Amino acid sequence: MIRTLNILFLLVSTKVEEAGKKAAEQGAPELPNFITLLYERYGKTALVQFLHTWQNVVFSLIIILILGFVAYFSSRRKTLLPGRLQNFMEMAVEGLDNFFCGILGPRGRKFTPFLGTLFIYILCMNFLGLIPGMKSPSSSLNTTVALAICVFLYVQFTGIKNLGIVGYLDHLAGNPRDFITWVLVPINLPIHIIGELAKPMSLSLRLFGNITGEDILIAVFVSLGVMALSFLNLPVGLPLQVPFIFLALLTGTIQALVFTLLSTIYFLLMFPHEEEKH
Repeated sequence: MIRTLNILFLLVSTKVEEAGKKAAEQGAPELPNFITLLYERYGKTALVQFLHTWQNVVFSLIIILILGFVAYFSSRRKTLLPGRLQNFMEMAVEGLDNFFCGILGPRGRKFTPFLGTLFIYILCMNFLGLIPGMKSPSSSLNTTVALAICVFLYVQFTGIKNLGIVGYLDHLAGNPRDFITWVLVPINLPIHIIGELAKPMSLSLRLFGNITGEDILIAVFVSLGVMALSFLNLPVGLPLQVPFIFLALLTGTIQALVFTLLSTIYFLLMFPHEEEKH
C-alpha cells in the first residue's frame, strides 16, 4: 500500500515544483490537487473556475458522500451475525459511545451521534490530503471555523436547554452565591463571555494550523525529492516524503481526537453541577 501511495505521489510530482513555487510566492506551498491541475490547464472554463473557488467544499462533499455510502451499505442488511463492514461499524459506534459516556455520563449517549460524526468526519478530512490528487479540507480555516461554530452553537443551545435562561446567565456570571461573588460579577461575566467565544477560535486555529503544517511539510519534501534528481531529467524524485506520511497519519488522528475531546468537555461544562460527577 505504501509503495502504491509513493508511486502515485511521484506521478503528480512533475507538477509539484512549478506549483510549489507559485504557492510559495503566496506563502502556502502545498501539493497540487486534481482541481488545481484542472485550473492550470482549463482555468478559463466556468465549471473549473467554480470548482477552484469552492474546492474545499468539493473535497468536504467527497468525504460526506464516502461516509454516506459506507453508512448505507453497512446498515442496509443488518443481521444477527454481522458481516465485516457491519461488525466494524458496530465496533466503532460502540467504542465512541463508551468514550463519550465515560466523560459525560449516561446523558452523553444522546451526544454520541453528533460527537462521533464530528470525529470521523474530521479524521477523514485530515487523511484525504494524503491521497495524491486530493486535499485536506481541514487545512482551510473556513472549514475549521465552520466546524467550531457548529460546536459552539450546539454547546450554547445545550446550556440554555439544561440550565434554563436564568441558570445559563447564572453560569456566565460565575454562579454568584454570596456578597463577594456578586461583587465579582462585573469581572466574571465578561471573562466567561470572552472564554465562550474563544473556545471555537481555539478549536479552529489548532486544527487548521496542524493540518496545514503537515501538508506544507509533505509538499516541501516532495519538492526536495524532485529537485534532488532534477539533473537526470526524470519525471520522478526521491521518496523523501514517506516518513512524514506516517507522521501525518498519527498527528491527523490526534488532531481529530483533540478537537472532539475538547468539544465533549465543552458540553460537560454546560451540564448542571450534579452531572459533573460522571
